[in-house]
Amino acid sequence: MIRHWLSIALFSLCYAANSYAELPKQDIWISNAQVLALDIHGDAWLSVVAWANKPLHWPTLADQDSSANVQTLAAALYAIRTGDTEMRTRVALTLAEIQGTEQDATALAVSRELTAYVIAADLIQLQGDPRKRFDQWLQRLRQTQFKGRSISSTHEDRPNNWGTHAGAARIALAIYLQDEQELRRAANVFKGWLGESEGWRGFEFGETWWQPWGFRNYGINPANTSLWGHSIDGVLPDDQRRGGPFRWPPPKENYVYEALQGAVAQAIMLERQGFKPWLWGDRALLRAFKWLHEHAEFPANGDDTWMPHVINRVYGTQFPAPLPSTPGKAVGFTEWTYRRYAEH
Repeated sequence: MIRHWLSIALFSLCYAANSYAELPKQDIWISNAQVLALDIHGDAWLSVVAWANKPLHWPTLADQDSSANVQTLAAALYAIRTGDTEMRTRVALTLAEIQGTEQDATALAVSRELTAYVIAADLIQLQGDPRKRFDQWLQRLRQTQFKGRSISSTHEDRPNNWGTHAGAARIALAIYLQDEQELRRAANVFKGWLGESEGWRGFEFGETWWQPWGFRNYGINPANTSLWGHSIDGVLPDDQRRGGPFRWPPPKENYVYEALQGAVAQAIMLERQGFKPWLWGDRALLRAFKWLHEHAEFPANGDDTWMPHVINRVYGTQFPAPLPSTPGKAVGFTEWTYRRYAEH
């Protein structure tokens, strides 16, 4: 406990000695100005407050089910909106504590956990020696093999939830580290996954039970495709296959929503960098949600409920969107951030 508070004190001194204007802002997820404009009344804000103030379990990148990452994201949002310097210092300390916790992790675990920490670092504008150490660690992570896979190789060969979460982490890293070449490559992979013909083609699919005949395989099936007289327009075939061979009515396969968590996160970040991901693949992300609701009769629930808030705002739809929602594996709190985010 004494060591913990000494660490906080050291980080506080570091922040007092450094100007926050020292480095340019990348605004990976949402800008500080947008956060400061958000309403602090109602259930959406109270959810951020509750998550920010939860006891923080030991943060790690090796546990793919750890919620410490989204707690840290909530803490960063809370610190910016309220000006709470102690909460800001807690976020900075957490960003130091996670370094080295990737030992023995899988690429999926690192990808799920890392995105929120990178966004949190961007929000609090990590500075000085803590920023230098954090950046150096992130650079090493980009090259690290996790049980034979790197973040980028997972993005490029896995067309399922592993690949979409890796893509979100990869994009967050590229923006934060100001690597435009890497960002453009990652965007091209996502473009191919969504169904743009000029996009990436290197995915390795599993069973083809849910893919249309005679079409190139994409992460989301092309518009107007069908199989045995049933629509598979918008199906994520490499995750839907986890429910078994094609049958009707279709199984309610939760791995599909898991893949969409990574995909929606990629789209949000790429849009902020000037890309048009919501239009790619004949609005592939909209078609995916429509198939789940209209054919699988499977609305989002649990930690998938942050996504309908985004989809509804982008496409003008009215999919069920609980308020407050539950944060996902890598990001969340869009019922609070995304309404105003989309207006700026």
